[in-house]
Amino acid sequence: MAQYLYRLGRFAHRRRRLVTALWLGLLMVSGVAAATLSGPTSNALSIPGTEAQRAIDMLAERFPQAAADGATARVVFAAPDGRRLTDTELRAAVGRTVAGLRNVPEVAGVADPFAARAVNPGGTVGYAQVTFRVAAPDLSDQARHALTRAAVLGRDAGMTVEIGGDAIEEPAEQGLQEIIGVAVAGVVLVITFGSLVAAGLPLLTALLGIGISLTGITAATGFADLNASAPTLAIMLGLAVAIDYSLFILIRYRHELSRTPDPQEAAGRAVGTAGSAVVFAGLTVVIALAGLSVVGIPFLTQAGLAAAATVIIAVLIALTLLPALVGFAGDRVLGRRSPGARGTAAAERTAAAERTVAADRTTAAAPGPSGWARLVTRHPVPILAAAAIGLLVIAAPTLGLRLGLPDDGTAAPDSTQRKAYDLLAEGFGPGFNGPLTLVVDTGGGGDPQQAVRQVSATVSGLDGVVAVTPAVFNEAGDTALLTVVPRGAPSSQETEDLVAGIRDRSAGLRATTGAAVAVTGLTALNIDMSDKLAEAMVPYLALVVGLAIVLLALVFRSVLIPLKATIGFLLSIAGTFGTVVAVFQWGWLAGLFGVTQTGPILSALPIFLIGVVFGLAMDYQIFLVTRMREAYVGGAEPRNAIVIGFDHSARVVTAAAIIMAAVFSGFILAPDPLVKSIGLALATATLFDAFVVRMTIVPAVMTLLGRSAWWLPRWLDRALPDIDVEGRAIDPPAAAADRQETHPAAV
Repeated sequence: MAQYLYRLGRFAHRRRRLVTALWLGLLMVSGVAAATLSGPTSNALSIPGTEAQRAIDMLAERFPQAAADGATARVVFAAPDGRRLTDTELRAAVGRTVAGLRNVPEVAGVADPFAARAVNPGGTVGYAQVTFRVAAPDLSDQARHALTRAAVLGRDAGMTVEIGGDAIEEPAEQGLQEIIGVAVAGVVLVITFGSLVAAGLPLLTALLGIGISLTGITAATGFADLNASAPTLAIMLGLAVAIDYSLFILIRYRHELSRTPDPQEAAGRAVGTAGSAVVFAGLTVVIALAGLSVVGIPFLTQAGLAAAATVIIAVLIALTLLPALVGFAGDRVLGRRSPGARGTAAAERTAAAERTVAADRTTAAAPGPSGWARLVTRHPVPILAAAAIGLLVIAAPTLGLRLGLPDDGTAAPDSTQRKAYDLLAEGFGPGFNGPLTLVVDTGGGGDPQQAVRQVSATVSGLDGVVAVTPAVFNEAGDTALLTVVPRGAPSSQETEDLVAGIRDRSAGLRATTGAAVAVTGLTALNIDMSDKLAEAMVPYLALVVGLAIVLLALVFRSVLIPLKATIGFLLSIAGTFGTVVAVFQWGWLAGLFGVTQTGPILSALPIFLIGVVFGLAMDYQIFLVTRMREAYVGGAEPRNAIVIGFDHSARVVTAAAIIMAAVFSGFILAPDPLVKSIGLALATATLFDAFVVRMTIVPAVMTLLGRSAWWLPRWLDRALPDIDVEGRAIDPPAAAADRQETHPAAV
């Protein structure tokens, strides 16, 4: 592989005008496609293969007036102290409000609180259920504003009127999170390279890659349904890895200029060596993201595939466009000329190369990356123990992890959604905020009315049921809709047990009545999603980890290093989950991160984080350990190879981790709780994995393993193809000796 990438790097540098024109042309084509072919995105939650989803699909087919997938709102009325909603004046005000709600655009129906018996026994709290013909993301601003204005009629009469449901939620808008991440990345790059030109190249390639990816994803919405969060997640990951991959190759290019006066040769060697690491690092991320497809939840599949495509483009740009751009930049990638310097460009490049080599020689004796590596290799056991125990302590909150879907109970305390939620819980009990929807299919024969009455009586007798509303039939009379109000809160174990109890009795009800009973609604969807994610976790991990271990075995020609890398990932993900639980569930430092309300962690977050963090963790593993293997293959002793490889790669890993964490941290400012939690989790995971696992635990474990770290059975060595990730085929004969001369022994 190194030879092919070497030729690719030389070609891209030599034919830089052609390569740059091709990428700019692709950006223009994708931009035109996005402008002409794009379609709408959706926030609809679909979980194929589950009972809740089958019931929703049945309602959409047989009971379209129920608007099962449409937006909903609950307008909650609370009487002033000492009064009741049944008072003549207040009842008339409720009626005027309901009439106003029926005039809201896109409304499918409004249930009057008195006609629907939606007033509590004390007469102090009631609600009007509003359904819309379109899903919440497609609801017009006019409809939302009209919904809010209708509530004013009730408030003018002295009542408290609050609105809950997804219809009231404003669509999330993109903020400044990307700009903040890029700005921090720019500062880090300037410090790392000491050159504005060199710092600008990774940013330029990353922005071009994101432009192509985002316009391509936008164009794809014209041909397939796409979740609204997919582009945001693609930007988040694509921007981070694009900067990191270009950074890694550019630093290697500057290093290669110290070994050859030919920039084209340096570009070829940089792509042939660092580019190999980038290819395999990108492959691990793509495998982890594309592997989300096995979960079987559409929005996870869409987000994973969109982000995977963005990572692929980032890899291709780093391998081709970056070598072309360094050709345009020339010697400016080496930094500013020192005062008084004179001579031709070649002389300046030679002087810069001499400074680079001198810096390499000095680094081995100076405190810094190699100094830290020496400390770790001299005291591996206590340092390993301290790092591992520290991560396990941070991971402790994971034991209290609770999963769920967001509802109005997790909204900000001062929001109208949260106030409506609290009023309903106070007036009717917590179960009113998570009603279950029963869909009864009576098409199997018999008396539909009698069958539905028997279903209602059976469910009413279950423990944990407060009420079952009268059935509503569709026009054909073969499908009935009932609402079951549980006693427990939507996310409580009691409600989960109730759903299981109804489903356990569905077979018996079908045998006696001929009617099929299915449970749906947000609460049932939440339960089904959690079950489906739990079932998919093992095959997903087997696929992702198995393929990644094979890739790492190819890269490192080792059995133990891939296993060690996987164990390190488990420590990183445990610490990340602990941090997320502490902030979003327990509320520690919640104000610092803009978390206004604590609650269960989103059900899909753990499996998504496992996939993404595994891919990113392997990035740093590959970046760091390939340089150690390069030194070991070049003849260095195992412990010395650790120091040499660490010295060459620690600075780039440090800069890459800070940049990636900065990009992810910018998304903590997003209003969407899913994006906010993913941003914090990925930023935390990046820092844990780069600094604690890869730069502390990895050298400590490799020191303890010694030569056995690179052990590979002979039969397996013969079976595995030699991909030459360290670039032996393109290295000049004296390269290994040169590396040893510029790095004194570690011990």
